[in-house]
Amino acid sequence: MIYEKISGFSDEIASDIDTQFSVLCKLGIKYFEPRGINGKNISKIDDNELLMLKAKMAEYGIKASSIGSPIGKIKLTDDFEAHFELFKRVVTIANALDTKYIRMFSFYHNGGEWTVEERSDVIAKLRRMIDYAKQYGVILLHENEKDIYGDTVERCFDLMETLGCENFRSVFDPANFVQCGQNTKTAFDKLQKHVAYVHIKDAKASDGTVVPAGMGDGNFDYLLLRLFASGYDGFLSLEPHLGSFDGLADLELDDKMLGLPKSGEGTFTLAHSCLLDVIARV
Repeated sequence: MIYEKISGFSDEIASDIDTQFSVLCKLGIKYFEPRGINGKNISKIDDNELLMLKAKMAEYGIKASSIGSPIGKIKLTDDFEAHFELFKRVVTIANALDTKYIRMFSFYHNGGEWTVEERSDVIAKLRRMIDYAKQYGVILLHENEKDIYGDTVERCFDLMETLGCENFRSVFDPANFVQCGQNTKTAFDKLQKHVAYVHIKDAKASDGTVVPAGMGDGNFDYLLLRLFASGYDGFLSLEPHLGSFDGLADLELDDKMLGLPKSGEGTFTLAHSCLLDVIARV
């Protein structure tokens, strides 16, 4: 049986939305996590482009699982008011695309140990966004991205225990935890009750190289077995990162991936096939 709620960052297939959706349909995938739309970040599309996207989704029979937004992926010292306006636009887009989920982050700082004052700033900014999310019926999904406040198990747990609610849940990204030196079994066991969404991305602990699910140190068999045993019926969203793609430079703090061969239908199909293999095993 093929798991029905498979989604993915289809901008890793191609920039243009027709190619993205054509490949998703070929693979039997009915959802996508919009991030790059015809070369433009989902948060930056205008009303006409939003209408075009909705029309294309209807044409291909594709639905949005979550908005793959860049919200919270700025420094604490950056202009938060301008960023909050962008956040409000993303909420509007989520409502227009009929998805309740928005992927987001918990801010960068200038390096070193996180201070008590910085933590308080993170909490205050996130709380403001959560309050807004409650007004518009959306759920913010915090991703454990490298180098943000919530990149370790303990700090993710801190955020969830402090702010966790119906409108603030967790995206579990195994590869990011591996790249931060975190054990994914320990991470999942501690965060499971807060997890509402899963990114399908694996990595090797030795050098952080991203690999297809089940080929790295993300413990995917363990994670999916635990997920399904708990009755999880949420999304599994492919974020292959097996090659470079348009918009990557705006997403990564380093240029490690920029030297990789270009991603496309082949790398996305490989990521999907490996996910199906793991699902079949568990």
